[in-house]
Amino acid sequence: MNRKTAAFYNYFSFLYPIVDVFLKPQKTILFKEVNAMPNGKLLEIGVGNGVHFKHYKKHEITGIDTSATMLKIARKNRFGNVSLLEMSGEAIQFSDEEFDYIVLSHVIAVVDNPQLLLTEAYRVLKPGGQIFILNHFTTDNWLRYVDHSLRQIAKLLHFKSIFRIEDIPAIEKFELRKQINLGVASYFKLLIYQKP
Repeated sequence: MNRKTAAFYNYFSFLYPIVDVFLKPQKTILFKEVNAMPNGKLLEIGVGNGVHFKHYKKHEITGIDTSATMLKIARKNRFGNVSLLEMSGEAIQFSDEEFDYIVLSHVIAVVDNPQLLLTEAYRVLKPGGQIFILNHFTTDNWLRYVDHSLRQIAKLLHFKSIFRIEDIPAIEKFELRKQINLGVASYFKLLIYQKP
């Protein structure tokens, strides 16, 4: 993530509680799925303000974010076994095959290079490890027109309104294990992939 994007999220941090309210139903399902997994090391990329940490019921949690302001708030919300670092998901400073799980909650469409993000995620994920991707995905139904109409506004807000997971070649390295459709017309999805 470039400096402009990190700076945007530094300024955006005061509005993040509003975003949290909107995303709460989706994140409830995400945490249910994550907590159903056996204990392990979990990397969350893009932790935001960290108010959700209390919903992790197990696992050794490492959270990273490029926004120093977000991390400052997240440290106040740290709960249980959570360590936090300022780091980009496009340049993860961990060894190969270090994590059992990776969580990308509304992150993949805001990074500058989703291909690099998934390549790095694949590298640090153990064989058999799982990656949880919660995001909006441009559909083939009427909602695609909404995505197209929001393109210019999305650029100002540092996210991609038109976003399809199949457009990222690195996703082909993973195997889709589960898909949970969320929201109106399945605009949001929780995709659970596994590293072979």
